[in-house]
Amino acid sequence: MKKILFICMLLSVSIVSACSDKDEKPNVPDQPQEEQQANVPSKPQKEQQSHEHQQEPPKTNNENTVASNTPTGALINIKDQLKTNISITLPTRLPITKGTFLTAITKSEANQVEIVFLESKEYITINDRQLKQPGRATVIARLSVKQYKNTDEANEQISFENYSKNGGQEVDLGYNIKGYQDAGVGSLWTGWNEGRWAIATHTRTENPEAGVKLAKQAVQFLETHMLPIPKQNGFAHLDVYKSGNLIVWQEGKLVYTLDSIKEPLKALEIATAFYH
Repeated sequence: MKKILFICMLLSVSIVSACSDKDEKPNVPDQPQEEQQANVPSKPQKEQQSHEHQQEPPKTNNENTVASNTPTGALINIKDQLKTNISITLPTRLPITKGTFLTAITKSEANQVEIVFLESKEYITINDRQLKQPGRATVIARLSVKQYKNTDEANEQISFENYSKNGGQEVDLGYNIKGYQDAGVGSLWTGWNEGRWAIATHTRTENPEAGVKLAKQAVQFLETHMLPIPKQNGFAHLDVYKSGNLIVWQEGKLVYTLDSIKEPLKALEIATAFYH
């Protein structure tokens, strides 16, 4: 009887042990361990797949059609807008009001290019229609570059004068430079030469000292700034009353003209930015 009871107990223990082993085994398919690991992506792989789905679409490069948040960048973009075969030089800088953007309206023809440089309080694209609306932008200067058939024809466009030979009342402008005054029809001109340049200031006869003062300021400015070297000549007319500032110079077959600049000394500043 004891033997039969011992055998029953032994069978019960074996059955319980077998059931316990069955519960502890994971329920996985019958395949090698290496294959199971290969089918489970690691954490970095999951993150990479997630980033790939979140990538932004490629952005188009339209830098040559917009203004820029820097004057230097805007000048590069402006030159890119000129659809012309004429090889021209643009200024390396332009005086703009702090907090404004440099932009422009450009026009190209077969033998001529025109650029109206503007500053705007808002970021406005080059040649945008908004630039022609009143109050949207302020003119800094207008540059016109025209190509002539030959250098002689181009040189005929330059009103160069040798003021020392023209006569007139001598005026000391400082820095060993002499100016010569010439009056006529209510206007008073003070002219002088620097290299291949003929420079003159204009005032009215009832305000003669203003012309001399502006001439001295211009001479002082040009002691530390260089005008572009013309081939062959150039001239600058600086107006006390801010109505007729004009700077023109020749570069071979090309004639550069700067106008629409109110401040006479600012006109000189822009012209010296063409020096290279």
